[in-house]
Amino acid sequence: MPLDPALRRALTDRVRYYNDLGIYDFYNRPVPAEISDHVARTPLPAALEEIAFVVEEESLPQPKSQSTTADPATALRLIREDIGDCTRCRLHKQGRKQIVFGVGNPNADLMFIGEAPGADEDEQGEPFVGRSGQLLTNMIKAMGLRREDVYIANIIKCRPPGNRTPERDECDTCSPFLMRQIEAIRPKALVALGAVAARSLLAINAPMSELRGRWYDFRGTKLAVTYHPAFLLRDPRQKKETWKDLQMVMKEMGLPLPEKTPE
Repeated sequence: MPLDPALRRALTDRVRYYNDLGIYDFYNRPVPAEISDHVARTPLPAALEEIAFVVEEESLPQPKSQSTTADPATALRLIREDIGDCTRCRLHKQGRKQIVFGVGNPNADLMFIGEAPGADEDEQGEPFVGRSGQLLTNMIKAMGLRREDVYIANIIKCRPPGNRTPERDECDTCSPFLMRQIEAIRPKALVALGAVAARSLLAINAPMSELRGRWYDFRGTKLAVTYHPAFLLRDPRQKKETWKDLQMVMKEMGLPLPEKTPE
């Protein structure tokens, strides 16, 4: 079905937007007659939301240079370059100082994913460097690893004002870059730190009591959920439960379990 020129331009702009987020894979599929008729009667922009991915091949813009290298460090560098001085969501206007991309071993077998940068992270440009970061480092040490052995990132890469919980649209805008980081690193296991990270990754609106204690298949990688270090600072009683979660991860990764429970 030939597209109206105005609709074609609008769809092309939408695809470019997704390209900027690091999404390049689109599928040209036939449109059922009832959808075609409905879209023909639906004014823009509502029609865009319903057929955003139904675009003729020749109208798709060429994607920005994607990393085809097998080197994770190079792939991560290219992702960081694509992000640039990001202005894709409102957070760049709400006091963030810099992008907090991620830190650690590009070849890590284990990756931790938190919620969002805080004040210390925004100041230093590195995730988990404040008090919760010190606790996370101790958690990693208790597993018999070093901080430089793992990779650490967040769902979003800018500090929300007042350390508020990230909004859904902010997570949706930023998470494609995190997906590319995960794809570049290809860890053996992911650990979601806290409910916000877990719900964003798994698209499951459930309490921590239901999210913890099991493995999830996340794009071919095993994902576990545990408490965020900031929560543990507020409620140290949950450290013992967190240690159970980390032991589950250690067992899966073949790491030796210490005889003594860490403090």
